[in-house]
Amino acid sequence: MLQEELSLREQKKLIFRQKILDAAALQFKKKGFSETSISDIMKSAKLGVGTFYNYFESKEELLLILLKNIAKEVEDAVKVRLEKNLSSLQILDETTSLMSRLIDENKFVLPLFLSASEHSDKPELLPTRKYTPTFKPIFEIILKRGQADGEIRSDVPADLIAEMFHSIYQAASFSKLDIPFQENIKLKVRLLIDGINLIKN
Repeated sequence: MLQEELSLREQKKLIFRQKILDAAALQFKKKGFSETSISDIMKSAKLGVGTFYNYFESKEELLLILLKNIAKEVEDAVKVRLEKNLSSLQILDETTSLMSRLIDENKFVLPLFLSASEHSDKPELLPTRKYTPTFKPIFEIILKRGQADGEIRSDVPADLIAEMFHSIYQAASFSKLDIPFQENIKLKVRLLIDGINLIKN
């Protein structure tokens, strides 16, 4: 009986935690991260403000978790494509497209995403003391596989090319061109893939 009560309590905690995360994502999308208060989040979640601190330390922690969830979704998608033995160039194309869609749909994570990219070698400069995910290692895995298979040029280090792929998102986010974010990234990715492709049509 006690075990059942603990299990129900744990389930309730998980449900409340997810409700707060979902409410935070909704409010961040509507109002932006800076303009959203913890009170806004908890009102949207239909929970008391005091409940927030039973699950999270700060609004910044929510942002970090939401970015980690996006990173996990991308990692899982890459893993599936690697298991299907798709070409590395196709995986790169599909991964960059997925990332651009997820970031475009969740623009509030963009500052943290860009900061993680800029300071990936200096974690002490990140806006949180906790681990902030960077997508660069995901690109490196795909690129090294492509180089080993003779699909991708190997005269340039994989980590340098990965850095270039990652920087595309920064360039697109600051672009003054009248091109939508996802289309901007798609065009830049196409140029970069053409430049590293050893299997020309």
